[in-house]
Amino acid sequence: MTTGMAADDGGIRDLSEANRLASDLRLAVGRVTRRLRQAHAVGDMSLSGVSVLARLAADGPDSPTALAEMERVRPQAMASTLAQLEQRGLVRRSPDAADGRRSIVAVTEEGRAVLAERRSESVRRLAAVLDEFSAAERAALASALPLLDRLAARL
Repeated sequence: MTTGMAADDGGIRDLSEANRLASDLRLAVGRVTRRLRQAHAVGDMSLSGVSVLARLAADGPDSPTALAEMERVRPQAMASTLAQLEQRGLVRRSPDAADGRRSIVAVTEEGRAVLAERRSESVRRLAAVLDEFSAAERAALASALPLLDRLAARL
């Protein structure tokens, strides 16, 4: 449609409403992410590193190329992230049994421990703040989680 209007389940709405919501959501999520990131020590792992560790811990070993695709980063950026994680002993590389030219990356036990500690620290901070919210406010946030997951999956 070229009129600036779009159809949705509830009828017609102005696209500027979606743009405002997108802008507000981007700012709010960005603030939460920055605040959680600021709580970690200087020189701590990058957000990219945490994301890769979490993916490997959840999904199992994978190739650097596949990780770059799933994380939507360039192979060079993934190589840098993996080198930093490997240097800290958080991941290990091994030859791919099916193709010796490729490597497979896996999270180490130390990597799992660092990931668990980082998650615990972030969860503690979030929980402490959420404890100040009313039950209705916490329920509203909880009801938005499936939508946020769907949004993330479609980006």
